[in-house]
Formats: sequence, structure tokens, C-alpha cells
Amino acid sequence: MGLPEVSTTFAALGDPTRLTILSRLAQGEATVTELAQPFDMSMPAITKHLKVLENAGLISRARKAQTRPCRIEPQGFKQVADWVDEHRRIWEASFDRLDQYLKRIQHKKGSKHGRAR
Repeated sequence: MGLPEVSTTFAALGDPTRLTILSRLAQGEATVTELAQPFDMSMPAITKHLKVLENAGLISRARKAQTRPCRIEPQGFKQVADWVDEHRRIWEASFDRLDQYLKRIQHKKGSKHGRAR
């Protein structure tokens, strides 16, 4: 997952309304009307949130007769998880190097005072 895609996805995940929508969709498919019920906002505002989630690849919307059911798209979350896993390995390696460095400094500091730590 490239930087533009991951930025779009994290931006989509950074809004409490969209996170609530995703939590609801994690329970199963829902219509736009059902998703809008807990919010005190207009349908166009809900639709904008859904478009952001759809553009980020986190949900899909279909057309069934007069309704627009939405569902979670697991692949969008897998890409985020893959990106986090990739960067977690880098961060862990950095933390390991920092830990080794701090231990060396502690050891040197202890040696200067005639004590090993």
C-alpha cells in the first residue's frame, strides 16, 4: 500500500462519525438510512462520510431496488494492517537499537564509578 492510499485510509479512519459507521457495518450490511439513524446530521452529510469510506476502500455500496446497502470491505483493512505490520518491524528494530544503546551507556556510566550495573 503506497503513501497516498494509506494517507487516504488513515484520514478516513480519523473521524469519529466514520468510525461509528464502520463499527455498525462490522455487525453486518446496513442501508444508508440505517447508518444515519444514530446521528443528528443530514442525509447528504452521511453520504459524504460514506463516500470518504468508499474512496478509502473500507466499504462498498450497492443498489438493491430503492436502497443502497453498505458493507465492510475487508481488503481495505488488510492493506492498513499490512502497512502497520511493515512499519511495526521497523519501529521494533529502532527500539531494539535504542535499548542496546541505553544499556551500553548505563554500563559505561557504571564502569566510570567503579561499579558494574
